[in-house]
Amino acid sequence: MNRIKLFFIFVLFCLFIFLQPQSIKAAENDFISAVYFTGVGCPHCAGTDPFIFEQLLKEYPHLIIFEYEVYQKKENAPLLLEYNQNYKSGLSIPLIIFNKGNFITGDKPIIGNSKKVISEITDFNTFPAINGQDINLKQSNISSLPGKPSIWRNQRVLISSGQMIENHQILKDLLFSDNLDELFNQNSFKKVNPQPIPLSGKNIYFDYAISFEGWIFQWNDNDLIDKTGLGNNTNNLIANNSIALNNQTDKLNLTIAKISSLAVVDAINPCALAVLTLMLFAIITYSPEKRKNILLAGLAFSASVFIMYLFYGLVIIRFLQLVQVLTGIRLWLYKILGLAAIILGILNIKDFIHYKPGGFLTEMPLFLRPKVQNFLFKVTRPRGAFIIGALVTLFLLPCTIGPYVITGGILSSLQLVKTIPWLLFYNLIFVMPMIFVTLICYGGFTSVEKVSGWKDKNIKYLHLITGSIIFALGLAMFFGWI
Repeated sequence: MNRIKLFFIFVLFCLFIFLQPQSIKAAENDFISAVYFTGVGCPHCAGTDPFIFEQLLKEYPHLIIFEYEVYQKKENAPLLLEYNQNYKSGLSIPLIIFNKGNFITGDKPIIGNSKKVISEITDFNTFPAINGQDINLKQSNISSLPGKPSIWRNQRVLISSGQMIENHQILKDLLFSDNLDELFNQNSFKKVNPQPIPLSGKNIYFDYAISFEGWIFQWNDNDLIDKTGLGNNTNNLIANNSIALNNQTDKLNLTIAKISSLAVVDAINPCALAVLTLMLFAIITYSPEKRKNILLAGLAFSASVFIMYLFYGLVIIRFLQLVQVLTGIRLWLYKILGLAAIILGILNIKDFIHYKPGGFLTEMPLFLRPKVQNFLFKVTRPRGAFIIGALVTLFLLPCTIGPYVITGGILSSLQLVKTIPWLLFYNLIFVMPMIFVTLICYGGFTSVEKVSGWKDKNIKYLHLITGSIIFALGLAMFFGWI
């Protein structure tokens, strides 16, 4: 009996010795993958992005996240619709899909339930494809994935160029290999400067980066500083920096051009000039001997309009950001804004061809004008000009809100605090004609009556300029030229 017991103990010991390493090795090669839809500027994604990319990936080193950002990468947005058709996952973001029947929507549910879902997954090394099937992760061609995903694992990210490449195995090696220095020594890569990866609310920075046929691989690993075998190719770094800098400059210049155009359109709106001249006329009528009041009242009125419109801009942008949580709306928002600009341009051009006071969305409605006039003729001092200016902005909104809403839509992909410099820039342009009219009237270069007469005489041409600019901008936005 003792021999039999010893024999069984020996057999169990052998099984433990020989089977344990194999089990460990199998576990180490098992990967879990998920598709994650997010958007830079989405307020709910601001909670899930750091959770997934800074916490979840570190806690689960064999977790692969296929990130599709839908706000700044337009080619990714339609994929959300296709995933919804095959997974019934909905059109809201943030959204993470592990497999059919295993998806989570919303910031709090993702943060609260993702770890539990990961712990219960038993089907390893599969990827939830857009056609609704689970495909083999290690045998698939990840360069053929639709859109432009960023593929994350632990302290590394593979950024798609949107192009399929022949040697796609290297891409998987970069993701899965635990010995990157050996991989670098066996293959030829281009060393480039790492770029920050934007998330909602922050950026993620990497220490190193390489390029392979347009794809970018970035990683953090202090042990690989002197082991990459890539050399110090200064020319590559300079070239990469120049390209990145040029792209950022082009994007910044394009945004400045759009915002400037919309602000100029708003600034030459006859509404604002008419209200200002009425107010200055009221000041002169009350105290014609005090010309200083013209300067103070005009500047106070302009400052009041500037402050109130800054507040309205923040409200508009925040509202649009909340609406964009429903990504189905966000997918079409830019085209909707472009269409709105086209319509607004046509209405202004119509006022040039056949002018009629109080045009819809182009001038202050006729029924509001007596009320505004009563307000303005109560202004007797600069302090009153500031207060009345704040109230009158409510009456100005119907005829000035169009370009401002379009501006808000363009800026809504930014964090709210980052929109403030743009709104300051927009509103400075918006009030410049008011300040200019105030200064020339105060300096005696002309009179309020002449300014008002010039405005009435050229009002049709102001509508033509406004209509032409905003119509052209609307076409460019609608067809994706800018």
